[in-house]
Amino acid sequence: MTDTALTSTKPKLGSIFRMPEVEETPESQYVVAALKNHKREGLELAVKARWIAMSIFAVFIVLVHPDFEVVYHLCIMALLCLNGWFMRRVGRVGRSKMELFLIFVDLFLMTLGMVGPNPLSTDGMPLAMQYRFDNFIYFFVILAAGTMAYSWRTVIAIGVWTTVMWMLGWTLSWWFATPVPGLSEAAAAAFGAGSDLYQFLDPNSYMLQLRIQEVIVFFIVAVTLAIATRRSNQLLLSNAGLERERANLSRYFSPNVVEQLSQNDEPLKQVKIENVAVLFIDIVGFTRLAAGQDPHQVIALLRGFHGRMEREVFRHGGTLDKYLGDGLMATFGTPVAGERDASNALDCALAMQEVLAIWNRERRRLGEPEVKAGIGIHYGETLLGDIGANRLEYAVIGTAVNVAARLEEMTRGLQAGIVMSEALRLQALRELPASELAQGFECHPEQAVRGLDEPMKVWAKP
Repeated sequence: MTDTALTSTKPKLGSIFRMPEVEETPESQYVVAALKNHKREGLELAVKARWIAMSIFAVFIVLVHPDFEVVYHLCIMALLCLNGWFMRRVGRVGRSKMELFLIFVDLFLMTLGMVGPNPLSTDGMPLAMQYRFDNFIYFFVILAAGTMAYSWRTVIAIGVWTTVMWMLGWTLSWWFATPVPGLSEAAAAAFGAGSDLYQFLDPNSYMLQLRIQEVIVFFIVAVTLAIATRRSNQLLLSNAGLERERANLSRYFSPNVVEQLSQNDEPLKQVKIENVAVLFIDIVGFTRLAAGQDPHQVIALLRGFHGRMEREVFRHGGTLDKYLGDGLMATFGTPVAGERDASNALDCALAMQEVLAIWNRERRRLGEPEVKAGIGIHYGETLLGDIGANRLEYAVIGTAVNVAARLEEMTRGLQAGIVMSEALRLQALRELPASELAQGFECHPEQAVRGLDEPMKVWAKP
């Protein structure tokens, strides 16, 4: 059993018994689901281990004490095995009263078997001697197993119930059991009635100070394990939140950028003006391509296209800004500028063409129509930062974005697969002077670009 809702504040030792519950977060839901699976597996292993251990103990006790009285202890072991089977059936993550009750039954059976009188025994040994066999250490095994239930409440319950039952068993035994005559007198005569050795070796003595020491140490260990269990649960929830944030970042940024963002505090909240490379890609003739097709086929087409193009963006260190229906917008140099932003954008555009060519060969073999795309890339000044009020979104805005979008539109008129601006070409050559990335492009001077007052030089590649 585990706590499905934990506070985010650090608990004080004195407040562990009254820790408030909070609303379950999306991150904790994933953790609780994982804990359910782990607990189910843990219960299966625990029950099997219990059955194996009880079988070994049963054989051992019969070999060591081949007397009829061991039948009593064998029955206790059988009940423990049966109780373990019930715990496996009712165990779950969350608060389970039945599971706590069965843990109580476990502890009661162990106490009864360890210090209770054996009704089949005829040896006449004082009942106080039951406390001399150090059987209390077996309760630490139950306590350790309780931590596997992923609940600090379960651990505390085991600590409290064991303490109460052990001392209650001592009290009842001391109150109702009859000392064996002559043994205390013989020990007093041998060691002296007032000596410590007599107090320790008297067969009828329950040695209260040692019994109290046992339960105090046990309860301290139980509280310590409970705090450790709760802290581990909080750590799981915290890590789940961090992993969720990293997963969200990885949807938009390349892995190396995600790693950099995860190591900074608030890099996206800084509004700044930066020169970045902007890439737009769009399926040419998508309306005609999707006409007459089943909606599921259209979605599969878009997913295949977006997935392939997204991988190339991330592979070249770009940032996926947004999906635009049958296309997408990517930026290079966001949120942190690099040394090869323009050349990476150009290399990405060329890689996208190669990936589309491979995909189209596969589609032709399947009898499906080819997918053609237009790509526009530009390098220029943009404004970077969060926009919005309550729901923030990291945005890249500015003339450079509009120019890249217009260049993508120009691929139709120029019958080209890629159209890049002169600014991007020059920046790419500055970054990689000996690069051959810009080869194969044809210059188109004095091209009118919608939204700009003056024409510009562009470079196109089929």
